[in-house]
Amino acid sequence: MKASVLEEFEWRGLVYDKTEGLGQWLAEEKVSAYIGFDPTADSLHVGSLLPIMGLVRLQQYGHRPIALVGGGTGMIGDPSGKSKERNLLDEEQLAKNVEGIRNQLAKFLDFETKENPAKLVNNYDWLGKMNFIEFLRDVGKNFTVNYMMAKESVKRRINSEEGISYTEFTYMMLQAYDFYKLSQSEDCYLQMGGSDQWGNITAGIDYIRRQGGKKAHGLVFPLVTNSSGAKFGKSEEGNIWLDPEKTSPYRFYQFWLNSSDSDVLGYLKNFTMLDQDQIAELGHRLETDPASRAAQKRLAEEITRTVHGQEELDKVQRASKVMFGGSVEGLTAADISAIIREMPATDLARENFEGEGFWVPELLVSCGVTKSKGEARRLVTSGAVYVNNQRVADANHKIVLDQAIDGRFLVLRKGKKNYHLVKILS
Repeated sequence: MKASVLEEFEWRGLVYDKTEGLGQWLAEEKVSAYIGFDPTADSLHVGSLLPIMGLVRLQQYGHRPIALVGGGTGMIGDPSGKSKERNLLDEEQLAKNVEGIRNQLAKFLDFETKENPAKLVNNYDWLGKMNFIEFLRDVGKNFTVNYMMAKESVKRRINSEEGISYTEFTYMMLQAYDFYKLSQSEDCYLQMGGSDQWGNITAGIDYIRRQGGKKAHGLVFPLVTNSSGAKFGKSEEGNIWLDPEKTSPYRFYQFWLNSSDSDVLGYLKNFTMLDQDQIAELGHRLETDPASRAAQKRLAEEITRTVHGQEELDKVQRASKVMFGGSVEGLTAADISAIIREMPATDLARENFEGEGFWVPELLVSCGVTKSKGEARRLVTSGAVYVNNQRVADANHKIVLDQAIDGRFLVLRKGKKNYHLVKILS
């Protein structure tokens, strides 16, 4: 194992900027470090994975990770990296969001180990108790307007059409106070985050110094983009969430599986625990046999397993075969449930499939796959209709209950990519 977690960050391309002397300090001492997570939703998304993995690697090297959920600052809004002010959340919604994030972080960080257990804190616990007079007296007097306006995140917003409200203008001071509070209560003198947080982090470092504390440090990660320069973490449908109710495990898996050849090795370094030799081997496979997509498959497997568990990964991989024309033999209703949200579906009564069965053209019309039985017959005779990925060659064919997966599901396909799920009601 390397002498310092900083070396781990560096070979993975995760160091955008850092304070002087950070490497030596991390190599010589076991430290506490924190990253803040914004509770604007009740789930984190894949854009949050880089800082999460930062804490995971820190803990792997014996340091103590602290995840700060911004229950207090979430009521204010951080102008860093934002083009306009966001809607403010009420206490009830924030409490729900904080709980959702807490549960997700527990999948990554070890809160039980005796050596260096992770800790989750909520800055509402101290910011919620501070009145305005205290804030101005104890915090505000330490920051000149000139100092704050010199920060890049503030300058961008001042020069924008939206401008910046006083509410957001104070965010830097609140985050600096968070850093100070954790230095006092948790002996935490390292804050990490995305590159857009550098101004806020250095403000906290300056504030701790003014309060007579020991030297504090900061480290920021680069903004992750894809090969086209677009911000990482979104699909055509929007954010890729860690919550399976917001983004299905199947869609989550496919997001990573669809990574381009030019992005996948960087993502393996950023988002998995694979070591240099393992990633180098996948890089070799990428060069010599790109068609196998071995690197993309390993990436999707590693991250889906971490976020959703091995059982869900198995279901997703089995169900994926259906979506790419594979055999449904051995699949269960639980496997099919992994892709229910990924295709249109129709509920049909069980009696339709009993006796002689359900005539295929009538089945296609009942599900809206075709507009008429005549169209359905023509598609069948041309070889364009599949039931459970088996071509139906006879327009007079009837589907019986025994053909259904676990007696509950049928997968219809028109052509190569038009899927429709039939859910058979009991």
